[in-house]
Amino acid sequence: MILVLFLALALITGSALLVLRAAGAADPQRRQALAHIGAYGFNAEAVDAARPEARARLSALATMVGNIYSRYSRTDREREIRELLRSAGLYRMRVTTFLGYRVLATFGTSLFLLWLISAMGGGGVAMLFVVVSFALLGWIAPMFVLRKRAAQRLEQIDREVPELVDLLVTTVEAGVGFASALQITARRVEGPLGQELRVALSEQSMGLTIQEALKNMLSRANSPALRMFVQAIIQGDTLGVSIGKILRDLAVDMRKRRRQNAEERAQKAPVKIIFPLVLLILPAMFIVAVWPIVYSFLNGLG
Repeated sequence: MILVLFLALALITGSALLVLRAAGAADPQRRQALAHIGAYGFNAEAVDAARPEARARLSALATMVGNIYSRYSRTDREREIRELLRSAGLYRMRVTTFLGYRVLATFGTSLFLLWLISAMGGGGVAMLFVVVSFALLGWIAPMFVLRKRAAQRLEQIDREVPELVDLLVTTVEAGVGFASALQITARRVEGPLGQELRVALSEQSMGLTIQEALKNMLSRANSPALRMFVQAIIQGDTLGVSIGKILRDLAVDMRKRRRQNAEERAQKAPVKIIFPLVLLILPAMFIVAVWPIVYSFLNGLG
C-alpha cells in the first residue's frame, strides 16, 4: 500500500512539473527579463493586475497567508529570504508571498495525502508518519528550490563578469566614457548579468549616480567576481585612478581567477568520480568478470 502511494505521488509530481515547465517554456526569456526590469522599483500590486486571473488569486491568497505568518516569524529570517529572492532574480515576489507559498505547500501536501489515503482506504500510524514527512517536505522544498536558483544565478553571473570586463576595456580604450561604455555593454550582455546591468542603468536614469547603482546591483547579486568589479570601480573613482588602467588590471585578475577555478575543479574531479566508480561501475565489472566463474563453480558442485 505504501509503495503504491509513493508511486502515485511521484507520478503526479512529475506530471505537474512537466506541465509547469511546458507552460513556462512558452514565454521567451527576453520577455521575462524585460518584465522583471519593468516591474523593479514599482508597486507589486500593479504588476499582479497584469497576471492571469488564477495566478493573481493564488498570489493574493499566498500574500494574505504570508502576512498572517510573518507576524510570528523572525525578522532576520525574512531578511535572508529577501536577499535570496533578489539573488534569484524574483524582483516581483514579496517575502510574505513566498512565506505564504511555503505554508500553502505544507498544508496542501498534507491535505492531498490525507485525501489520497482516505480514498484508498488506508490509515494507521505508518500513514500518519508519511503525511507528516511529506508536510515537512512541502515546507522545506520551496526554500531549497529558492537557494538552488539563487546559487545557480550567482554562479552564472560570476562566469559572465570576465566577458563584461573585457568588453568594457575595449570600449573605454576606444575613447568612450565609463557610463556610456556600460550602457553599450549592457545591450550586448545576455543572461542574469545583463538583467542586473539594465536594472542598474534604469536606476541611474532615475537619478542615482553610477556608483550608487553599482552598489545596489552588488546588494542584489553578491557574487565574488561582481564584488571585485564593483569595488575596483568605486575605489578607482574615489582615488581618481584612470578607469582604463583599473579595468585592464581587473581583466588580468579575472583571467587568473578563472584559471585558478578551472584548476580547482580539475583537482576535484578525481574525488567526485570515486562515488559513481565504486557504486555503479565496479559492481557491474565484478558481475561480468566474476559471475561466470562463480556460476561454473556452483554448477560443478551441483
